[in-house]
Formats: sequence, structure tokens, C-alpha cells
Amino acid sequence: MNQVEQDQIKSLIRSIPDFPEAGVVFRDITTALKDAEGLRIIMDDFVERYKDKHIDYVLGADARGFIFGAALAYAIGAGFVPARKPGKLPAETVSVSYDLEYGSNSIEVHKDAFTKGDNVLVIDDLLATGGTAKAMTELVEALGAHVYELAFMIELADLGGRDILKEYDVYSQLKY
Repeated sequence: MNQVEQDQIKSLIRSIPDFPEAGVVFRDITTALKDAEGLRIIMDDFVERYKDKHIDYVLGADARGFIFGAALAYAIGAGFVPARKPGKLPAETVSVSYDLEYGSNSIEVHKDAFTKGDNVLVIDDLLATGGTAKAMTELVEALGAHVYELAFMIELADLGGRDILKEYDVYSQLKY
């Protein structure tokens, strides 16, 4: 994504102070997603980066990672796997707990989501502290698959999420 496109997408993102709690500035991507040109720029950038990379699966984080993940998987000819919050998947799961910027949670995938040697792209809308992303890499690796890269629309650089992901390649379209 070039600088003009980055500036265009940033202009479409709504910043909401003190949400979900005091001191947090929430970057609301829904305003960028509802803009047809904005959505095209975002998705075209992801597709251009990952086409022809031999990715078997895109693992999208619940819930906004689903928005990018399924569309990207379709565009690059990969399968899509949802990483869900506890209790949402019907078959046997593997689960990992993690810390958030403002709390903690768990995330899980079906135990048969990946097989040994699968090449997996992890995607979410936002990289903050890195807890969700790190948990997703642990799920991929617990099932014997390989993390190709982690992709995000937005990175909140001051929160240090990239630091706990230093053993992986990380791509973010926008940094705040």
C-alpha cells in the first residue's frame, strides 16, 4: 500500500476515545470497510502481498479477522479457518488463553483445522499488545502447521505487539 493509499485509509478510520474503557483510543475500521474504494484498497493490498505464496490456509481472528481472512483466502486460493472465542465451535478444539490490551480471553480452533506442514497466514484487523496474534501462532504450531506470516490492517506500535511476535514475519498496512 503506497503512502497516498495509506493516508486515504487513515482518513476513513474513526477514532473513538475512551472505548472500551478510559485511556483506550479505539480505531473503528467499520468506516473504512463501508467505503467501497477503501475496502478495495485494503483487500487489493493483502491479495497482492500473498498471491502466489503457496499459503494453504488463512487463519482469521474472531471477529474482524473474519472480514479480511475469508475474502483473502478466496482471492488467493487458500482455505479459511476461523479462530473463535470459547464455546463457538461444534467439534473438538484446541484452545489458548491470552492477554488483551484491556483484559484477557481464550481463542480456539477445531483440532483438525491444520495438518503437519500446512502453510498458514494469520490475519486480524489490529495488532496491539500481540496477545491474540501470539495465541493464534500457538494454535497453528500446536497442530504441526507453519506460520507463514502475520498480517494486520492496523498496528498500534506503542503497545509493543510486534515485540512478542519477533520470531515471525509481521506485516501491517497502517501504523499508529
